[in-house]
Amino acid sequence: MGIRIITDSTSDISPAEAKQLGITVIPLKVIFGEKEYRDGKEITIEGFYEKLVKAEKLPTTSQPSPDDFLSSFKEAKEAGDSVVAILVSAKLSGTVQSATIAKELAQYEEIHIVDSLNVTTGLRLLVNQAIKFAAEGKSAAQIAQLLNELKERLVLFAVVDTLEYLHKGGRLSKSSTIIGSLLKFKPIIQLRDGVIQVAGKERGTNKAIAKVLELVEEYGLPDSNYPVCYGYTAEDSKGRQLMESVNARFKLSQTQLFPVGCVVGTHAGPGGCVITYIRK
Repeated sequence: MGIRIITDSTSDISPAEAKQLGITVIPLKVIFGEKEYRDGKEITIEGFYEKLVKAEKLPTTSQPSPDDFLSSFKEAKEAGDSVVAILVSAKLSGTVQSATIAKELAQYEEIHIVDSLNVTTGLRLLVNQAIKFAAEGKSAAQIAQLLNELKERLVLFAVVDTLEYLHKGGRLSKSSTIIGSLLKFKPIIQLRDGVIQVAGKERGTNKAIAKVLELVEEYGLPDSNYPVCYGYTAEDSKGRQLMESVNARFKLSQTQLFPVGCVVGTHAGPGGCVITYIRK
């Protein structure tokens, strides 16, 4: 009786990392025109951003089908293993819904589905905690319970170059988008209760990052028992700048920087950076 940890590709955990961590990553799909790619399987992060910049029409994304989860669920059932599936916010994608249908089809109670209320580095952070909890000998039900508690303290802020991608992808209203495109403002977005919201806007990257530092103080400082994860879309300079600024201000040492992948990149666009952490 083992524990299998499953996540989806919006965690931006690469196939090589997944193999090393011993987890399963179910891909979402990115669609450029008529051509569909399974995220992380048929398109790399670098290849995606090259295509995104040249694309006349923005790509779209789609959730995995119940069948995409079913084979993993059935394998676990046959082996007598428990499953903890930690997935992208149900308010951003139908991935949780697909997994729930697959659980019903598998007719197996030992599948625990966790709606992370999060995405990218936030989802990655929860997956890493799940691996740690499993190594400590906790049961699948205990891991799911702990993750559901931790996700309430998970904070995500991002600075994006423009809100245009979020608006075109249907993740943000037109009125919010117009504000950001005026006067070279850099919008600051956050995830609250699994939904993307605009948390502020500043003229230029330096001011936007300074604003993120203020927001971190306002929403609660990072709990030093957990790592802080940073991310970047397409190019890492802003991600590094954000990481160095936050680490210096709050004396953080347990931090890592990761590329943000295709599905989130479709909605955020290039030139973005993100911080996620568990608040005290």
